[in-house]
Amino acid sequence: MELRICHLYPDVLNLYGDRGNVLAFKKRLAWRGIGCAVTELPIGEKLVPGRFDLFFIGGGQDFEQGLLMDDLRSGKGAEIKSAVEDGLAFLAVCGGYQLMGRSYETHTGEKYAYLGALDLETVGAKERMIGNFAFDTEFGPVVGFENHSGRTSLGPGVRPLGHVIRGYGNNGSDGTEGARYLNTFCTYSHGPVLPKNPALCDGILLAALERKYGAASLEPLDDFAEREAHESVLKMITNAG
Repeated sequence: MELRICHLYPDVLNLYGDRGNVLAFKKRLAWRGIGCAVTELPIGEKLVPGRFDLFFIGGGQDFEQGLLMDDLRSGKGAEIKSAVEDGLAFLAVCGGYQLMGRSYETHTGEKYAYLGALDLETVGAKERMIGNFAFDTEFGPVVGFENHSGRTSLGPGVRPLGHVIRGYGNNGSDGTEGARYLNTFCTYSHGPVLPKNPALCDGILLAALERKYGAASLEPLDDFAEREAHESVLKMITNAG
């Protein structure tokens, strides 16, 4: 077994160590004897359909997201939308999450069309939502760090990845965090999110493996260090305030 991972835009979307999510994918596959090949795809390089099984898009500033739009409109955006609809696995974080939606509107009222791969929209605000946070998911509680001015609202075609335990999440008002559509997972959680949330990491890997092979399983790992890191952060977050 092998997964081919595409790290999209590592040259501009890599806030708060988001590259560590790709390392987590690689390590948890290697520890199980599953092959993994990672390709970094920067601005200007063509996305070849059918070449990858799992995609990662990290976070970036608003101006960095703007830099990517010409590249996405050159054909790469259409390929990403097609891959999402075909059930290929994606993890998109913060700025990458926003890019997957229909649009972004700045706090001054300027509106920009984004990929439209997911039924969601984001509106910017002057005040940022910052801090450690936690949210419940089908994989158990997830912990991370959020820092975003965008308020994201999900359309009826998308369900939240989870619900906030403490923090802001998608918009600070409706209690949702992230988005899930087919095998696409989106979150505002930096950190990077996967090393201290191994159940989420394995859930994404399993989705990619099942999409590729039809049936798959992942043998349990020890995860002592990962669980210790997760529990210590969760305890700090839930005891805060």
